[in-house]
Amino acid sequence: MSDLYKKIFTRAKELEGETARFLMDMVRVPSFSMTEGEVIQVIKREMEAQGFDEVRVDGIGNVIGRIGHGPRVIAFDAHVDTVYAGDLSLWDFDPFQPKIADGQVWGRGTVDQEGGMAAMVTAGKIIKEMGLNKDFTIYFTGTVMEEDCDGLCWKYIINEDKIRPEMVVITEPTNMNIYRGHRGRMEMQVRVKGLSCHGSAPERGDNAIYKISRIALEIEKLHERLAVDPFLGKGSICVSQVFFTGPSQCAVPDSATISLDRRLTLGETKEIAVAEVKDAAKRAGYPDAEVTVLEYAEKAYTGLVYPMEKYFPTWAIPENSPWLIQATAAYEKVLDKKPFVDKWTFSTNGISIAGMEGIPCIGLGPGDEVQAHFPNEHTPLEHLSGASAFYAGLVAQLNGKD
Repeated sequence: MSDLYKKIFTRAKELEGETARFLMDMVRVPSFSMTEGEVIQVIKREMEAQGFDEVRVDGIGNVIGRIGHGPRVIAFDAHVDTVYAGDLSLWDFDPFQPKIADGQVWGRGTVDQEGGMAAMVTAGKIIKEMGLNKDFTIYFTGTVMEEDCDGLCWKYIINEDKIRPEMVVITEPTNMNIYRGHRGRMEMQVRVKGLSCHGSAPERGDNAIYKISRIALEIEKLHERLAVDPFLGKGSICVSQVFFTGPSQCAVPDSATISLDRRLTLGETKEIAVAEVKDAAKRAGYPDAEVTVLEYAEKAYTGLVYPMEKYFPTWAIPENSPWLIQATAAYEKVLDKKPFVDKWTFSTNGISIAGMEGIPCIGLGPGDEVQAHFPNEHTPLEHLSGASAFYAGLVAQLNGKD
């Protein structure tokens, strides 16, 4: 480890308590999708206190901090909305009263995904203090509504804020490994019509639940036939919800709908996935079943509605990507070990940045993704400082610092 990268690591370690304090400041403010306004202000104040060159909030509610004004543009991203706590009896403490214990920061959002936000703001402080950046304009984005509709926030940043980086670091949890992609996903529904009649004489009607059940069983078989990629693994599909309509509990239902969660591996597209579901309905005997890809059109906390189809493309950068090579070099220099390069199981904002726009992404974040959406969520303190060191070290590496 060179003297510079040793200094970066040491400084990140010195700031570990401050990073944890900021993380806990965020955790204390519940920030579910479409209600992130208060936590965005917490982050904005922190960026300003750490000396960022510019901090602003855009029309959909993302907070965007900037360091530098170089000709090249990169970005670090963390979504700042969290899922709900769920059944509080499964928690050993109040999920929104964070604590430090056993070398961990505990609370809802510490892993998914406010830990990454805290670490990258600390990295910004280090970059400023040490003068690590001369070539780049660096954006640090605290993004909204990801849990409800991943990628929507970056669709807005690219198309409306007109920010198009050369590369984006996604700070979702990776257990301090480097990730280079993940499967895409789709949300679909299949709907069939029936004919209602009195339940005492069901033969007079056409039971829509029976029809949708047969399609659901074909969906189960479809899962086994889906494509496999050596890196990202197998595509998947499952029935996740069932709905029906009918005149009463004593009547044959006149329509039925199933929701589908479809995970897409490399080579699978929206068109392929829709065609497969239509074929499953045909195999069940209902070629006229209606198959739709859902749309997200909810109101941001700013009041803006920015619709997006719920097709989230697969992405992966190649093993020989120059960005991955640079990230690996920075990791080895600042953390003094070789990284494990892998992929996320879940989906991230990369579906919009890389999947739709073709902008390369790499991932590294504090915490283990197993903790995401889990009771008693916690992230290691050493991950917070390690991630801060990596982010600052990556900027130094990209700027040619030895």
